[in-house]
Amino acid sequence: MSDANEAADYGTLYVVGIGPGLPGGMTQRAKDVVRTADCVVASNLYQEFLRRDGTLPPADAGERPDQEIVRSTMGRQIELAKEAFERVRDGEDVAHVSGGDPNVYGKSDLVYLMAEEEAAYDVPIEIVPGVTAALGGAANLGAPLSNDFCTISLSDKWRGWAEIEEKLRAAAISGFVVVLYNCWRDYERAIGVLREERADDVPVAIINDAGRGDAGRNTDGETHTITTLGSVTDHSGEVGGMGASILIGTDETAVWENDQRKHLVTPRGGRDVEDF
Repeated sequence: MSDANEAADYGTLYVVGIGPGLPGGMTQRAKDVVRTADCVVASNLYQEFLRRDGTLPPADAGERPDQEIVRSTMGRQIELAKEAFERVRDGEDVAHVSGGDPNVYGKSDLVYLMAEEEAAYDVPIEIVPGVTAALGGAANLGAPLSNDFCTISLSDKWRGWAEIEEKLRAAAISGFVVVLYNCWRDYERAIGVLREERADDVPVAIINDAGRGDAGRNTDGETHTITTLGSVTDHSGEVGGMGASILIGTDETAVWENDQRKHLVTPRGGRDVEDF
């Protein structure tokens, strides 16, 4: 059998971003891929989200005979990637579930690194995008990302603090709205760097479990708090766990309030309608 014929018998490895995870925050493409995959690799939390609308069968119903669900954990990522390559070679479609978007501190890079490590150039890989926390949080807040923005992870697992600080400082000087991920790691230190380059009165929002309602890891459910750069560290109790992110505005970001609540707006240009 030729290599071309062998490849024709392969399945596909999908890295699927499920956004916040709840049904209303998933793309139709993500739902379709997870529903029809022969094997779904997902953490317990993501499995719970996917069962809410039948994307996966209810836990008490057992697995479908034509679909296997494999529990994903941090310590098994490499093992599961290798297993996924073999399943695809055996003709299975595998959905490897990532929260948010796979390309925003998700799982897509690991899959490609493992494919390189294992010389798995024959395995078809497709990335299915999802709504990341920056976008979900921004939607809750109004229009804070309508101008240039960037995301910066505070995790020092793969890079040292000196590199993180350099990025924070460059983003602040360049006038980007900044969204911080992994805020349980030294977020006060990051705020200190940003304050050296940006005024204390710029609006800041602390966001927990964007788009997840009361279904996420934060004990208080989905929350967002609007404060200022100079005061954000006074709200340490409101910075939850892994689902927390912090959005730092610029001198153009304004607090806009209607009869319901406060919003954040960063205009893309001037503040007059005629400028659009």
